[in-house]
Amino acid sequence: MTIDLPRPLEDYFAAKNRHDIDTMLAPFAVDAIVRDESRTYTGHAAIRAWMEETTRKYRVTVEPTGAHLDGQNWKVSALVAGDFPGSPATLRYRFSLAHERIAGLEIGA
Repeated sequence: MTIDLPRPLEDYFAAKNRHDIDTMLAPFAVDAIVRDESRTYTGHAAIRAWMEETTRKYRVTVEPTGAHLDGQNWKVSALVAGDFPGSPATLRYRFSLAHERIAGLEIGA
């Protein structure tokens, strides 16, 4: 299934599947905020550290299965497979965009 996503989201998911940290970080605003597993990461340095840790730990691949614009946020559901209990699992991503950059990302079940 092909899902139409804004370019920053397409770039993020494609890089995530290649485990390419530099390209995964590129679509994020310098002051972006990520919330994942009850933790918050603010700014490129913190987000890069989170990406490096989770990529090394889980080695996930992500296949978006649905997406829609909800007000100012893109909500994406995706099948995520990797080195974690319960894999594969459906996760929900909520993205906020500003000036063609990812300003916020929240990941949940």
